[in-house]
Amino acid sequence: MTATVTAPTSVPEDSRLKDTWLKRQLITLVIGFAVVAALPLILGEQAQTVAVRTLIFALMAVAWNIMSGFGGMFSFGHAAFFGIGAYTGAYLLVDHGISPWISMAVAGVISASVGTLLAYLCLRYRLAGSYFALATFAFAQMFLLLVQNLEVFHKTEGFNVPLLPRDSWWMLQFEKGSPNYIWIPLVILALAVLGTIFYVRSRAGQFVQAVRDDETAAASLGIDTMKYRLIAVAASCALIAVAGVYYTQYYFFVGPEQAFGSAVSVEAIVPAVIGGIGTIWGPVLGAAVIGPLSEIINELLRNPPGFLGFLDGAIGLDVAVYSVILILIVIFLPKGIFGTIRERWFR
Repeated sequence: MTATVTAPTSVPEDSRLKDTWLKRQLITLVIGFAVVAALPLILGEQAQTVAVRTLIFALMAVAWNIMSGFGGMFSFGHAAFFGIGAYTGAYLLVDHGISPWISMAVAGVISASVGTLLAYLCLRYRLAGSYFALATFAFAQMFLLLVQNLEVFHKTEGFNVPLLPRDSWWMLQFEKGSPNYIWIPLVILALAVLGTIFYVRSRAGQFVQAVRDDETAAASLGIDTMKYRLIAVAASCALIAVAGVYYTQYYFFVGPEQAFGSAVSVEAIVPAVIGGIGTIWGPVLGAAVIGPLSEIINELLRNPPGFLGFLDGAIGLDVAVYSVILILIVIFLPKGIFGTIRERWFR
């Protein structure tokens, strides 16, 4: 008689590990949300501006990380999708009086559609690695040139958002220094991180990471590599477009360079790289470091203490110091701040 051994259909230990991981992420999210939500009550007006900019950086980095960190498709042209959001929000509001809330949904759909089409063409014709990155960069530059020469987008003048005489949740305008300007992007960022947590744990997230690690092996197991990569691209592009809409609404202005300039792509990449690519909290932690860091360096060099008086008035020194600090972080923390901490202390 031959005994038949049937493999178990599920592994309880794996389920418990997944539940523990999920609970840990959710608890971290709730604590972080509560801490940041309290900041407007203690920060001054200038510090609140830095906080808003940091939250926008974090949202951009989380979006970029979905496509390039978890999806493995390095983009150096996310300015294109940020700009689509910024200009969609500005055009619909200034020329048609449409609420930024609606613009976020419209911009997300447009950006996801455009990004998916671009990624499909690149993947269809086997553009990968540095070629894919160059293709996204060229696409962003194309958009920059396009808006600079189209009258409907006010060419190089950009859009100025009209100021309202009173607060309006519908139009996302409040008095200067209002904590709402921090709480709104904080809620959006929290939802983005929450979505990333469930995405990474989902079938689509697991499959796209398998494709990132070994496309040939993933395809041999029957995974539709194109489908799951495009899902990551669509989510990434939609999310960064939302950041673009909020950017326009907060600063009341957007022009070609502010929306589609190469510096915008760098602002999405650097926090993720510094914090840790392909991690949940790396982009957020990276933005929390990068956002205040540039302001601290600028303030220090604008008003240097007595022993650094020789630095007063030095042009471009802030950029040099900022760059050196970033280089040192990359050298000594090659897996990013969060990635290094997780590897050394939470093995």
